[in-house]
Amino acid sequence: MNIKLIFSAVALLLLAACAQPDLPQQNSWPSAADTADFTADGRLAVKVEAKGSYANFDWSYQNHVQTIDINTPLGNTVGQLCQDVQGVLAVDVKGKVYQADTAEALSEQLLGFALPVQYLHIWAHGNRVADAPYQILSDGRLAQFGWSISRTVSAEGKPRVLQLENAKLSVRLVFDEVNTQLQAVAQTQCAARG
Repeated sequence: MNIKLIFSAVALLLLAACAQPDLPQQNSWPSAADTADFTADGRLAVKVEAKGSYANFDWSYQNHVQTIDINTPLGNTVGQLCQDVQGVLAVDVKGKVYQADTAEALSEQLLGFALPVQYLHIWAHGNRVADAPYQILSDGRLAQFGWSISRTVSAEGKPRVLQLENAKLSVRLVFDEVNTQLQAVAQTQCAARG
């Protein structure tokens, strides 16, 4: 399975819209300070010019290392995206590693369009990227870096749905579980770096 399929699967999962109950949509987007460590899993769907794909995800943000495993519906990992202070990398199912300075540069290189992976942890927790231009739209969505972002939360206030849209792409993450009660880890870089 190649890296384009991995990114497509991530995109489709973000769009995969199982019927969701009406949940409160966030209307304010405070400036991000420091995002707390978390793990999450769920489904994502990506729609690119009327073509879509979906997958499952396992997401970890710990010690400023962000790792997203993309899985088939049966649980097999087909690829991994990881971001640390050294940059971003993607690992395909065969173990081939692709690298770039930013997630947007890597997705542009591999797919022909930029995905804002480096900001997902901020938006998922209801914040906007600090010190960057933004706009709050009349319906409460955040507009930042060319994306329109909306978010719903569970009754416990945890992320439930994160929707990103621009002129070419729609990405939807549906969270099944979010855990913020984590043990401290010493990891300071992507595991694929060795």
